[in-house]
Amino acid sequence: MNDTIKHRTPTARPLPKNRLMPLRWLRGVWLALPIVLPSRALASIFQGEALDTAADVISWVVLVVAPLIGLTVFWLVHILPEKIAHKKQHPQTKAIQVLCLLSLFFGGLLWPLAWLWAYSKPVFHKLAYGTDKEPHSHDDSHAPPDKDETEELRQLRRRVSELENKLAGNSPPSG
Repeated sequence: MNDTIKHRTPTARPLPKNRLMPLRWLRGVWLALPIVLPSRALASIFQGEALDTAADVISWVVLVVAPLIGLTVFWLVHILPEKIAHKKQHPQTKAIQVLCLLSLFFGGLLWPLAWLWAYSKPVFHKLAYGTDKEPHSHDDSHAPPDKDETEELRQLRRRVSELENKLAGNSPPSG
């Protein structure tokens, strides 16, 4: 028989990969455990009476202040075309103003039309009156005419009287 027995010493071999996976997973769970299970959770930074006061303030802001701000912004946006038309001396500013007012009551449906109208060039107005701008001042009716305007008016009246005399067959007045 074999009198010498070969004794094998265990050698360090790497474990197969399929046996390492459960160990890595367990280590990941162990490290994530403090994150997943917090020791104490607070719903608010306030406690007691301060929490009630903060809730009252937030409710007033939501119920009163926010709608007022929203309505103000809605109104300011809807009068923008009117302001633009006034600034550009649009001859149909009053009509644009009425359209803006109607748009407030129709929930803003007419607002894009007023916006486009305020930025449009009044072509037919220019054809009819020779200009596409109309000065908008609050004292138009009470302001005295300029010297150039009075001179122009005087010349127009003289020209009209000459034409009337020519039609009537009379000679022009000397003057």
